[in-house]
Amino acid sequence: MSSNQQHEKVIKFDIVKNRKKFFLLSATILVIGLVCMLIFGLNLGVDFKAGTRLDLLIGKEFNTADVEQVIEQNLPNVQHTALTKYGTNQVYTRFDNTVEPAKLTAIEQALKTKYGDQVTKQESTVDPMIARELAGKAGIAILIAAIGITIYIAIRFQFLFGVACVIALLHDAFIPIALFSIFRLEVDLTFIAAILTIVGYSINDTIVIFDRIRENLRSTKIKTIEDLEHMVNVSLWQTMRRSIFTVAVVFFCALSIAILGGEGIRNFSLALIFGLVSGTYSSIFIAAQVWVALKERQMKKEKLATAPNQG
Repeated sequence: MSSNQQHEKVIKFDIVKNRKKFFLLSATILVIGLVCMLIFGLNLGVDFKAGTRLDLLIGKEFNTADVEQVIEQNLPNVQHTALTKYGTNQVYTRFDNTVEPAKLTAIEQALKTKYGDQVTKQESTVDPMIARELAGKAGIAILIAAIGITIYIAIRFQFLFGVACVIALLHDAFIPIALFSIFRLEVDLTFIAAILTIVGYSINDTIVIFDRIRENLRSTKIKTIEDLEHMVNVSLWQTMRRSIFTVAVVFFCALSIAILGGEGIRNFSLALIFGLVSGTYSSIFIAAQVWVALKERQMKKEKLATAPNQG
């Protein structure tokens, strides 16, 4: 069996030829996400917005209205978000302004009187200055990670690969942010940790695909744009099983954490799930396709540049 016949057997679906459809799909999701963010904004946690978050473990079945009444009695003029119940016996709320620990202790004592000594509280207070600093450092961390990865890819492979990686990484980071905005999930420091984790997994998968493309470039004579598209299509399908199996293992782990884990890491696991799906999608259907589009543009320019000399 010849090399071309083997390649044709590997290809199950022409991904490269349909890249405009994938670009359109991603663009549609990103536009919808951007509109939702402009309308609804992000549900920022106390890590970035400042204030106090109060988690209450009641330890038995309870009425949310009763807990609300206790809070209002002890903090009559303090605004807070609606009580959010999670699990069967826990609830949390968030105050826009910092609350004195003594007043939170008073709430705990009142609930102990009503429900028993098993009631416990956990508080998290961040003042505005620290919140601004955390938000700034989180943004810098993501920016440094993206720049470092781009430089590495550009040196390790070539500049066009680096550009394709930047676009894919922006895609990977924005999709979870948009989904958190749509579903009004809280964005805190664990969300930033999830984004950085997603960037790591996505870039790893993208590097594997780019490395296979580079290997096939060395062994394949690229004379036309059709040759380039065919070579990239073959490279994608050669790495497809590895990409899917790798992300599937992590995906089911993250799904297990989301279902069985506590409230404190649930948003982290949800962000990880959203990002793993978008990251795998972007590695296969966006990053490689962007590189193809850039490479084809480069080939056309080189062809135009050499055309007068041939004449």
